[in-house]
Amino acid sequence: MDISLIVRVAGIGLLVAVASQILTKSGRDEQAVFVTVAGILVALTLLLRQIRELFDFIVSAFGM
Repeated sequence: MDISLIVRVAGIGLLVAVASQILTKSGRDEQAVFVTVAGILVALTLLLRQIRELFDFIVSAFGM
């Protein structure tokens, strides 16, 4: 895992946090929740390859 993946996820988190706060302060709570969920999904799709490699390593370590 390289540092660029961590920076990308952190950047997405910052953007989502700022957008969510702006939407909440302007009274658009539903859109703020949507932005938060969308940010989580984007971050998970970025991490999907790393999660798959982790599961492959666990399976090979325990010989399943």
